[in-house]
Amino acid sequence: MARGITQEQVNAAADALVTAGERPTVEKIRAQLGTGSPNTVIRMLDTWRGALATRLSQVLALPEVPADVGQAFIEVWRLAMTHATSVANAALAHEQNALLAAQTSLTQERKLWEIAIAEARAQAQSAGQAGEIAETRLADVQRLVEQQASQVAELLQQRDGWKRRAEQLDETFEAHKSSVAAERDAQSLHLRIVEDRAHAEVDRAREETKKLQAVLRQKERETSAITSQLEAAMASARAAENLATEHGARAKTLEQQLARMDGLPAALLAAQHALHAATQREVALRAKLGDAPSDAKIKRAAGKRRPRGVSGLS
Repeated sequence: MARGITQEQVNAAADALVTAGERPTVEKIRAQLGTGSPNTVIRMLDTWRGALATRLSQVLALPEVPADVGQAFIEVWRLAMTHATSVANAALAHEQNALLAAQTSLTQERKLWEIAIAEARAQAQSAGQAGEIAETRLADVQRLVEQQASQVAELLQQRDGWKRRAEQLDETFEAHKSSVAAERDAQSLHLRIVEDRAHAEVDRAREETKKLQAVLRQKERETSAITSQLEAAMASARAAENLATEHGARAKTLEQQLARMDGLPAALLAAQHALHAATQREVALRAKLGDAPSDAKIKRAAGKRRPRGVSGLS
């Protein structure tokens, strides 16, 4: 924001320009002071001109100045004032035209910034909605993975039970085989019946074990497919996070550019606060998206086998 200037500063600058043989103008006064609005400089320059007439009349009233010299000074001053008035009016008209053009340009630029702010808000809102959708989808997939992991754990328990049963049947078969070894001649028929029955039970148990293993492999493939879906959901969440970060940076850039503009209305200041609030929401969204499930949870839920493709989620 421009610093305030005083009448004494404008008077000193105008006197310096006159001493250097230059005509005091708004541009030269502002260039020499390095600050000051055109309207303020014009008003103070008019005050300086009025005071200059008083000072010159005081000089002409000195007793040591001859009458003809004083008359010459008065004529010169009249001509100078006439010329200065015409030049000042022309400069004032030029400054007013320049000010009007600047105001028009500022209005157009403000409209462009308002459009850009509205677009940034819409994009930030769209990014936030995309992040919420991705988060919801991620939660659904996570629940599905947990359900599948629970089913896999149950199948593993069933498979272990069938394995134990097969081992028990093998032990039973060996026990019967040992017990009837001494009585093979007398009980050969009975032994064959027992062996056939034991083998049938073992075969049936092994067939059931194979079926359970096939079901387990199918569940593992389904778990792998769900893991791929989970990775896709995480990729979508990361993309939404990157998009939110990009629009947050763009909104912050717009806010910084708006802060450097002088004389913006209160509506643009409110837009800056709204953009700041949108940036805060994006930061909160990134914090949520960063709380993704790790592969350790899926590994503990799945039991002994670790699903492929989950390591990239940590």
